[in-house]
Amino acid sequence: MALLTSYLTSTKNLASILEAIRGAQAPPRFTLAFLESLDFPSSSDRLIIPVLKGLGFLTESGEPTQRYFDYLDETRSAGILAEAIKDAYGDLFRVNVRANEMTRVEVKNKLRTLTQGQINDLGLDRMTLTFKGLCDLADFSGTAETGGSGSTSETQQTDVPPAKPSVPTSPADVPGPNHLHLGGLVYNIQLVLPDSRDPAVYDALFRSLREHLTG
Repeated sequence: MALLTSYLTSTKNLASILEAIRGAQAPPRFTLAFLESLDFPSSSDRLIIPVLKGLGFLTESGEPTQRYFDYLDETRSAGILAEAIKDAYGDLFRVNVRANEMTRVEVKNKLRTLTQGQINDLGLDRMTLTFKGLCDLADFSGTAETGGSGSTSETQQTDVPPAKPSVPTSPADVPGPNHLHLGGLVYNIQLVLPDSRDPAVYDALFRSLREHLTG
């Protein structure tokens, strides 16, 4: 299941912690001591470490990953965070490709379904709080939308050029001497000739046909 269940009990310092991370040299291991050196010693702030691991910024042993180093680039940090969120909460984004735009109530309801009742109401509130707090600090404009079952999924539309008028492509489609044009319509007239050896019979039939058509 691609769903980060680690959470913060408060997002009051979330933006400040992430800003401090970007402004500091990456440590060999991201420990409680390092977090305290950034001036975040409270027990609620310590919960950021499992969240960073869930986002792929740290390994299970606390070592910074390439994503962590990429995040240090201020020009890319918001986009890197958005990619991390989409990976960490992949199941949520499969339900709605714009999960970052959902309200807290909508997020909580989706999380309740995805966790199949395994997390209590308080846990769901804190998961929702953490998700929305992270999304507020991320830039999703540069991330590719992935298809899912969410109703907000959009398909890119391109302008379709107007259809060209049909052009006859075979001799049978081209009006010929046996076709009659009336009011923009084309009539195909077929004449069944009698079985006769007298040429005068055929001359009389064609003469009569010409007189009626050119009338």
